[in-house]
Amino acid sequence: MPGEVQEWRRGLGFGSLRARIFAVNIVAVIVLAIMLLYLDTVRSRLLDERTDALAGQASLIAALVAPLTPPERVAALERQRFPRGTRIRLFRGPGDAVADNWRRPEARRFIIADPARDPWRRRSAKLIDRLLEALGSVGTLPPYDDAMPALAGLRGQTDPAGVAGTGVPATMLRRARDGAVIIIAAAPIPGGDVIHLTDNAGDLTRILRAERLTSFWLLLGVTALTLSLSFYLARTIVRPLRMLAIAAHRVRLGRSREVIVPRLPERRDEIGALARALSDMSIALRHRIDATEAFAADVAHELKNPLASLRSAVDVLESVEQPELRARLLSVIRDDVTRLDRLITGISEASRLDAELSRSRFEPVDAGALCAGLVAAYRIAGLPAGVMLEYLPPVIGAAPVFGDPARLAQVLRNLIDNALSFSPVPGMVLVSAETVPGRVIVRVEDQGPGVPAENRGDVFKRFYSQRPDSEDFGRHSGLGLSIAGAIVDAHGGSVRVDDRPGGGACFTVELPGA
Repeated sequence: MPGEVQEWRRGLGFGSLRARIFAVNIVAVIVLAIMLLYLDTVRSRLLDERTDALAGQASLIAALVAPLTPPERVAALERQRFPRGTRIRLFRGPGDAVADNWRRPEARRFIIADPARDPWRRRSAKLIDRLLEALGSVGTLPPYDDAMPALAGLRGQTDPAGVAGTGVPATMLRRARDGAVIIIAAAPIPGGDVIHLTDNAGDLTRILRAERLTSFWLLLGVTALTLSLSFYLARTIVRPLRMLAIAAHRVRLGRSREVIVPRLPERRDEIGALARALSDMSIALRHRIDATEAFAADVAHELKNPLASLRSAVDVLESVEQPELRARLLSVIRDDVTRLDRLITGISEASRLDAELSRSRFEPVDAGALCAGLVAAYRIAGLPAGVMLEYLPPVIGAAPVFGDPARLAQVLRNLIDNALSFSPVPGMVLVSAETVPGRVIVRVEDQGPGVPAENRGDVFKRFYSQRPDSEDFGRHSGLGLSIAGAIVDAHGGSVRVDDRPGGGACFTVELPGA
């Protein structure tokens, strides 16, 4: 368990899948947050456009009033009204305001509010404005004081004398005490007069605040959605993967004999398929381990008997002086050595079988031709006296299967050897092959005593041996039929034993047709 906890904690680091899911999903939130900063650049462009427009307006007014006489100029300018309450003044000389449209009581004016009376929401909005301006392109602006005398205030903002000397309009930005940006533009009139416009850009601030608030709620919504999706993905992807990793870790440690790998039956996606595959793999691995342990126990048991007989014979041999008795003991020793050699050979072949089958390359094989070739080879090598071996070919002339020719031939040899050893004298062993839709069936029949019904499930087990009375003890290892069953199973087929009509045993091998 401590190793599993440590593994779990390592999975919480930045390299974990959960952290990567959150990192990828948070990118959208970061992009949206950058868009909020982009609004400040929009504000800067709007201020530039408003400033240029005010400068153009000042130049246009200067051009319109230039032909008028001084009294007509004053009257015309003081009658001007602007939708946003823009202030227009006419300066003559270094700071002498001779006309001001705000002098009329009915003139519309922009209002600079007292910041001390602002509610907390407005103060919060202004604080956010300052923070974003610090990050943006609008720097610190000098203060604007509308209560200052005209000349002093003018010289602190836009000096009409300087404008008149250059002959081109001038602009500047100031910060009012309520946080609004004040735009000032001045344009010269031939003769020394200067048109002076003052506008409040507070409407831009209110528009951007509204957009910023909308974007802020959108950011919160996207953040909440992103976090929800991240938690959902972490729960549906990372958590089951973590459970499977811990189960696989337990299987690897092997401390618990039965490790339950979650199958996640409710999942119909790739993770569910992975969970079921891992569960099946762990079950197959457990069965393989159990089979290996059982095989080791069987090997030890089978080797113990000839070794015990061999030891007894060797121990007695030293004290025996009669030549006949010594010869009998030496015969027993030779038989036990032969039996041990046969057992070790069979055990070696059985232990390598799974690994060799996993590396085998399957190819199309004609089972009928394979049977015919083996029967011919047995006839050439010689059969037991009084025993015949016959082959009955398939009706259609071919029985194609897909497999390893050498291993399939080994199956047939083991079955034929088993049938020949049980065949009476005189007797006959019949090998046949036939095809049915999608399957190829090979049978090996003998006329021996057959296999009792209660033992038919044991003949394909390792080291099971029920030999005829006429056969010498220890001539067979009891692994031939078990090896044949394992090879057939690896080819996707099945093998069974039944009674032969008229007496005897019939071994039937069914393989998928090619």
